[in-house]
Amino acid sequence: MRHSLPTIPQFYVTAPQPCPYLAGRMERKLFTALQGEQAEAMNDTLSKQGFRRSQNVLYRPSCADCNACLSARIRVADFTASRSQRRILRRNRHLQRQVTSAWATEDQFDLFRRYLDTRHADGGMADMDVFEFAAMIEETPVRTRVLEYVHLEDTGRRRLSAVCLTDVLDDGLSLVYSFFDPKLAGDSLGSYMILDQIALAEKVGLPYVYLGYWVPGSPKMEYKAKFSALEIYHDGEWQDLTDRTQFTGTTHPLAVKPIAEQVANLTLPENLSAPIAPTRRLRDF
Repeated sequence: MRHSLPTIPQFYVTAPQPCPYLAGRMERKLFTALQGEQAEAMNDTLSKQGFRRSQNVLYRPSCADCNACLSARIRVADFTASRSQRRILRRNRHLQRQVTSAWATEDQFDLFRRYLDTRHADGGMADMDVFEFAAMIEETPVRTRVLEYVHLEDTGRRRLSAVCLTDVLDDGLSLVYSFFDPKLAGDSLGSYMILDQIALAEKVGLPYVYLGYWVPGSPKMEYKAKFSALEIYHDGEWQDLTDRTQFTGTTHPLAVKPIAEQVANLTLPENLSAPIAPTRRLRDF
């Protein structure tokens, strides 16, 4: 007997747990499995509605009384680098971008462990082993690339300085996760990778670079608001981030719509049973 996966996605909610961004708050996520022939269409469609991918799951914050997490993306055509961002580009001009398939390597894991141990030793990923790391990189049902930033020394030695796991959407590049050599923290490699992928998106004709969530009041997320042409997803639409004080992340009992209403208002791919053919532009990446 042949069994097929359901064509209509099922949505679930995680149990509350401490928020990693804002002290004293609890986080909760709305999520659905990403699987089958329509995985890319689902990733494209829900990413435009504030969702993010983690392996074979799409999720969006849906906390009980807080809506501080705001999905952010950069309009590539309107982006202008600031003076400090131009300095970051010059400081890292020796790095070479090497694009590979979603395949984990020992060099990547070694860099990942040094990054976590130095910068996020008490975070939720602190205990990840090599198998979990490989799953994070390789378990993807969509078009995903690993961008390695390397320094080729005069001796011919290849030094891996930074890595970014990136999804290729139909309208942009989505930065899933990035990490870098903690000894090079002064080189602002996190911002450099964003700047480089803005340039890459422009080259291949994609209009947006998705940055994940900007969280007002969270110091570790403040750097995202420093990029020009930034849009945030709020109240069901993308809005220019022109006034940061408009979004304070304050909590109140009516901050978030009920889960059933959130799911009912989602837009899904029109035909969940027909495969989506990639366009020429995406094949060229």
